[in-house]
Amino acid sequence: MNFPASRFSPYLVTAALSAMMIVGPVPSQAGQGKANAAHNATHRQVVEEWRGSRHASLSAADGYLSQVGLEWLSDGENRVGSAADNDIRLAGGAAHWGSVFLEDGQLRFVRAANSRVTIDGKLLDEASLIADTEGEVTIVQDGTFSFYAIFRESFALRVKNSQASALLKFEGVDNYPIDGEWLIDGRFVPATTGTTIEIVNVLGQVSDSSVLGTFEFEMDGKTHSLLGLADGGSEDVWFIFADRTSGHGTYGAGRFLHSDAMPENGRLKVDFNKAYNPPCAFNPFSTCPLPPQRNRMDLKVTAGEKDFHADAG
Repeated sequence: MNFPASRFSPYLVTAALSAMMIVGPVPSQAGQGKANAAHNATHRQVVEEWRGSRHASLSAADGYLSQVGLEWLSDGENRVGSAADNDIRLAGGAAHWGSVFLEDGQLRFVRAANSRVTIDGKLLDEASLIADTEGEVTIVQDGTFSFYAIFRESFALRVKNSQASALLKFEGVDNYPIDGEWLIDGRFVPATTGTTIEIVNVLGQVSDSSVLGTFEFEMDGKTHSLLGLADGGSEDVWFIFADRTSGHGTYGAGRFLHSDAMPENGRLKVDFNKAYNPPCAFNPFSTCPLPPQRNRMDLKVTAGEKDFHADAG
């Protein structure tokens, strides 16, 4: 949090007086060592708690590992269900869920007669569908299966199963050992307001993403930099990056990373111990953005999550 500096601050006076006198002995090496050990222990606890939250998210019934389908919609009526005569055949649930209508860029779902399918938990005959780009999505569900609409240049249904095999077998994601050297305090150079960059996703689709600025840091005797992007409400800086471990121990298409806060006074702290896999590392039905060329570093980032293999999870 930024606090505006007043013209006359008692904290500044205290700091000035402290600088003019020596109070007590100079800290010993042993004292400094204890301070460093305490800092490392605190950092380790913070990362471990973050990893615990991450594991809980991946283990959730509606997490990435529950995704079992991505079905693109055609204009007009799209009949949905597990029976073979549907336009979109799901792997489970009722034989005939109903129909998704795509008309003039608007979506609505009409439930099949006598089906047990719910819309946002209610047994409605029909309702408009809100896609992920428009707000909180509308969930259509039958048993353990559900779907909601997404928009990626065109509309599609993202299908989930809370009892998916990959989810039931999941035991966790392997990580590099926590290393305080990868908690980096670097420079942050803000971008000009309105700056954007084209980001390509795994489907080859291109979209503009807002650039907040450039994060610069030193590692292994070299200066490295990453473009920081806005994500959602932009309470932090988002990085999509690849490095020398990509495809060689970490997910080949790169990883994601968020700063813990926004830049302050031209500085930004970024903890690579919290680098994590995108959804595409866990299922083939996601539409993950790929790192821009600018964020492909000539550096081995031996921190954060390693590659995930479902057959080992």
